[in-house]
Amino acid sequence: MQNNLQQTFGNIDIYLFDQLLKGRFDNCKTVLDAGCGGGRNMIYFLQNGYDVYGVDQNAEAVQTVIQLSARLSSNHALNKFRITPVEKIPFADDFFDLVICSAVLHFAKNQQHFDSMVHSLWRVLKPGGYLFARLATDIGIETLVHSTGNGRYLLPDGSERFLVNEQTLLDYTHELQGTLYEPIKTTNVQNLRCMTTWCIQK
Repeated sequence: MQNNLQQTFGNIDIYLFDQLLKGRFDNCKTVLDAGCGGGRNMIYFLQNGYDVYGVDQNAEAVQTVIQLSARLSSNHALNKFRITPVEKIPFADDFFDLVICSAVLHFAKNQQHFDSMVHSLWRVLKPGGYLFARLATDIGIETLVHSTGNGRYLLPDGSERFLVNEQTLLDYTHELQGTLYEPIKTTNVQNLRCMTTWCIQK
């Protein structure tokens, strides 16, 4: 049983898995993993007939994903996986039914960089499509983080991240004219860091 789950889903983000269990993305066809890393969130989609694309600024990660796609998908094509940062996604407007961006946005250098990444993700999403984002926030640990300038903070776990709060995410949702298809949820990891799930429909 354990092996079957691993083969089907890999090391998928648990909150993305939750959306799959709810059937949220059953009618999606085109999927982009923006900041895809080694493809941990792609395995299910590659094996179940989705047209999967990925971008990452790390060349080794993109090569790993190309190999993963070749192994798992009959829709494999090299031009679906690009070495590029999230703020410069090289695909057409309104192209994807689902855009995944997991553990990426908190690497923004400043507010302008964060803004450009969010708008890049939104640009390539079809009307009616879903954005699934997971990012570090200060929600629940507001008094435990210390500003280092430009919207970046030192976290109790020793890392430095660009952090937003719930109101910022709600403001972006309103500005983008999107709607939350899932309430904003935050996991507090023993007061060391907080990871928030931000799910918007275009």
